[in-house]
Amino acid sequence: MSKSAARARLADIIATRSFGRGEITLASGRKSDFYFNLKPTMLDPEGAALLADLTYEALKDDHFDYVGGLEMGAVPLAGAIAQLSWMKGHPIAAFFVRKKPKEHGARLAIEGLAKGESLKGKRIVIVEDVTTTGGSAVKALDAVREAGGEVALVFTMVDREEGATETFRDAGVPFRSLYKASEFLAR
Repeated sequence: MSKSAARARLADIIATRSFGRGEITLASGRKSDFYFNLKPTMLDPEGAALLADLTYEALKDDHFDYVGGLEMGAVPLAGAIAQLSWMKGHPIAAFFVRKKPKEHGARLAIEGLAKGESLKGKRIVIVEDVTTTGGSAVKALDAVREAGGEVALVFTMVDREEGATETFRDAGVPFRSLYKASEFLAR
């Protein structure tokens, strides 16, 4: 399947499984008359494969060491991208950042790294399912920076176009998306 056909097919899956209209309160606290819940797409076999493939293709030339982000939205994405990157011969390891470190065990904020493994000095891409203002991704960005990693990009599946571009510009990090909300609102 061509890249444009894959992108069109994934847009159809997102529109069917993950896009809706109706009043909702977003994680940012804002009210909206439309929403995206990408979990049904990320956990659908075809949706997961297309998200991983299109994201991998968008990132493969940037030479990232790790892909990850804030739980829960980044977890299925990072895992699928890591698996596909291995299969394509250009492995990108995955991790995720807990919203709050566990209160037992190792009490880690960043999960997925083996004992002795570190993000220090590594090129990282933060992934997110849906981005509104960028606040959730900034939490992951801050945790990665605190661990010594270099956040080279924030990449979201859907940019709601409500302030994230400015947030990441102010944070000094490039921001890209697979889709814009306006693409679904225009349907």
